[in-house]
Amino acid sequence: MPIRFEINPPKVIQDSILSHKELEESVSKLKQRIVDISQNCDGIHLTDSVLGVPRISPITVGALIRKKDQHLKITASLRTRDRNLTSLTQSLCDALLLGLNGMLILKGDAPPAGPKDSGLIPSQAVKHFKEIGFREKIDLFLSLPNYPDFEKIQKKIDAEPTGFVTQVIHTEDEVARIVDKLKPQGFKVIPVVLLPSEKNKKSAEFLRLDWSNYQNRVTDFIEKVANISESVILTSPNDFTLAKSTLEQIKESR
Repeated sequence: MPIRFEINPPKVIQDSILSHKELEESVSKLKQRIVDISQNCDGIHLTDSVLGVPRISPITVGALIRKKDQHLKITASLRTRDRNLTSLTQSLCDALLLGLNGMLILKGDAPPAGPKDSGLIPSQAVKHFKEIGFREKIDLFLSLPNYPDFEKIQKKIDAEPTGFVTQVIHTEDEVARIVDKLKPQGFKVIPVVLLPSEKNKKSAEFLRLDWSNYQNRVTDFIEKVANISESVILTSPNDFTLAKSTLEQIKESR
């Protein structure tokens, strides 16, 4: 029952571009968080410039983690919105050489400023990388809604990724529905669970998540989801303390 924890790398811009010292301090804090959280989870998933706000590259952060830990599973997101096929290929090569285990290729949110879309479609990119042999060297994932219309996502299925990472889920039934459809076809399914807390409430509202189904049975819900799918990603963008304590409880119950 592998459980991964999602981490957002530090921003490189607040009101202005951060100084070298400020970036070093942010990375130092991040490293300590990873040390703390990795004792109770099986892997780390690193996001790529959430909401289009520039952040330190998830591949750079992944390399820093790999230097400290040779056994932790490390996956990262790559936004196609900001990249063409050449730059995406470079990023995948970097991830492979630096020892990351998998990449989630997704469109990503529009940036607040600058060009809005390179036009590169995630499923087309994954299909290309599979055809040239990348999937044999590193896991390639695509994203799915929590309740997908399977006819509308056929192009994603035809791209033959290693598997799919869902958007935040509401119920075990959502996970079972996706697993029942995609696992027999050889795909891995990794659901994402947002931990319920007051600090994460704005994230839940932005994602239109109703966590009433599991907010009073969090660890039980996570374990059931992980047993259905054989893996899960926990996200808690604004409440690290809750994430740490939840993962400790799950580890103790194993």
